[in-house]
Amino acid sequence: MNSRTDLAIEQTEELEGRLPQGVRMEQHQIQGVMVNRVYIESEAGAKALEKPKGCYVTIDIAPLWSSVEYGAEEVDALAEEIRTLLPQEGVILVVGLGNSNITPDALGPKAIGQILATRHIPDEVKKEGGLTELRAVAALATGVLGQTGIESGEIIHSVVEQIQPAGVIVIDALAAKSVERLGRTIQIANSGISPGSGVMNRRKELSQNTLGVPVVSIGIPTVVDAVTVVWDMMVLNNQEREELSKKIQPGGSAMMVTPREVDQLIERGAKVLSMAVNRALQPSISAEDLTYLLS
Repeated sequence: MNSRTDLAIEQTEELEGRLPQGVRMEQHQIQGVMVNRVYIESEAGAKALEKPKGCYVTIDIAPLWSSVEYGAEEVDALAEEIRTLLPQEGVILVVGLGNSNITPDALGPKAIGQILATRHIPDEVKKEGGLTELRAVAALATGVLGQTGIESGEIIHSVVEQIQPAGVIVIDALAAKSVERLGRTIQIANSGISPGSGVMNRRKELSQNTLGVPVVSIGIPTVVDAVTVVWDMMVLNNQEREELSKKIQPGGSAMMVTPREVDQLIERGAKVLSMAVNRALQPSISAEDLTYLLS
């Protein structure tokens, strides 16, 4: 597979229904919202799809820049899928990856600003406020290597060692193969994440293998490879594809394309993901009360 994509569902689509051994798919509905799951259960399947073994959940949504307002059904469907992949007790660390100064890469930092952080609240205060079921949550935006001089993986590993969470949620912008999926698909996975892999800038892997606790990644595709866009519009043989790639990406530099409505995509996408994470981690608190606590 030559396409740059972080979405497991797109890798299965390239196989045109011929799933390799150790890969299976299923669909179900949560409150009328269609949820697709891809399970990669073997090394052969992981090699064929170019993804680590794990469960990849995909939910298609209306374009994030449209006038459609998202209701409780979409957020609750996301929250339920997130909740099933995490330990039910213990501190959860929520991490936002990306560069807040580059709009298509700002999804993680934007979402972190709307996560309800509660780890610092004493039990006495929870009891007095009638919030005894409030789960301990820590939130962190790591920045990027060029801003901090520190790899995101190094920061996260150090924080995990210090606070010893039961699990980690990582929010990041993704790359898609298809323009139609930009700002219209949400992927949740328990396989961890390699930041920047979709744009050929792979950093240190964040997974249970490297952090020692379950890692759930959540993201929305915000960019697509320019070469892939052209490939989708034209019928080319391998030689023609290679020649075209050289013209579009001189010197091997990657050119990525993002929608012109990317500002609204990031703004609304961060709101949807943060609310879903908050609902997943604090199921005893209503959406209205969550909004109030974050205001």
